[in-house]
Amino acid sequence: MTRWPAHDSKTMPWKSSGRPPREDREFTEVVVSLPPLIAGSWFDPGRETIVALEEAAVAIASLDVTAGTRMAAISGFLLRSEAVSSSKIEHVNANRDDYARAMIGLKASDGARSMVAAADAVQGMIDDAGRTGEIRLEAMLAAHHTLMKDDPMDGPHAGRFREVQNWIGGSDHSPRGAIHVPPPPELVPDLMEDLLVFCNRRDVPIMAQAAIAHAHFESIHPFTDGNGWIGRALIGAISRRRGLTRNTVTPIASAMVADVDTYFSLVNNYRSGDADPFVLYLARSAVRASDAARESVAALDELPAIWLELARPRRGSADEKIIPWLLERPVFEAHSAAHIAGVAESSVYAALQRLTNAGVITPVTQSKRSRAWAATEVLDEVDRLNNRLADVGKAG
Repeated sequence: MTRWPAHDSKTMPWKSSGRPPREDREFTEVVVSLPPLIAGSWFDPGRETIVALEEAAVAIASLDVTAGTRMAAISGFLLRSEAVSSSKIEHVNANRDDYARAMIGLKASDGARSMVAAADAVQGMIDDAGRTGEIRLEAMLAAHHTLMKDDPMDGPHAGRFREVQNWIGGSDHSPRGAIHVPPPPELVPDLMEDLLVFCNRRDVPIMAQAAIAHAHFESIHPFTDGNGWIGRALIGAISRRRGLTRNTVTPIASAMVADVDTYFSLVNNYRSGDADPFVLYLARSAVRASDAARESVAALDELPAIWLELARPRRGSADEKIIPWLLERPVFEAHSAAHIAGVAESSVYAALQRLTNAGVITPVTQSKRSRAWAATEVLDEVDRLNNRLADVGKAG
């Protein structure tokens, strides 16, 4: 098995700014990581990894087909699952109702809005890869802008590469004790150009390409913030570009969040030239995520019949017309429900109250002016998916 090229390093002078603690003022040199150029590098997987890559490709493609006639609903669910889990890896959380309000643009917490922005960013990158057949820098920068534009600290840097030295872990004031110090900012454009060439090759197994691209992206850490989200979106974008998925997003971040320590450890080890273990990990994560997601698809598929049994709507009524639509639009306001039901907005409230009384939907707002409802069973399935993957991780 050919070893993947390892990162180099370089010692550079460091001077802390502002008024840092004494330990940071005394920190005068930093060892920065220098990722290799990989555009033409050949990855030679081990025997176990070859098998896992084949199994992952089959599992991902099978999940894509499983969505079937409820494609829009299932695609939306899987996208939300990926965005929520990717956010949890970054320690960004929100409760269900808060996230529901953010989904339709109502007042919500910063965490909830970040999770919605993450879903939009992931979708944008993946759609662009499917439409153009390329992983494009323009799409990546646009996704980062979508993700970070409303961030109070990093909003001014949204959609462009960093111009400062960053680091992971350690002190807040300097790279003292950092787990990883990415390359200096002046090297980022050339390193990213090289990575994009690698991402657009067709002679690397798809999930191996996605795993290496993700780990290498995290090593470069090209943005001031949001690197984890965009790096994980890159996995889905490569799958779409290569035709492994056509409609859905494999919720691999849901498998990662079940054991973030292993995930971070293998990404860190990648820098020593140890690519095969992370490729193997990502392939197995894809299989676990796909299997768990198929259970969610089956559960979601049963919901309309369950809702009809609970509500027992009159044939042709607004209630009956709204129920099948809830999978695709699990969070909504009255005007949207009225449009689907084909009735005036003033007339739809009675139907929404009946569905609420039956336990089909739940109000997620208190305000009389900005009222919204959610089919909470659809939203809660994201947590059930994550719990299944966590249980699988413990069993493994």
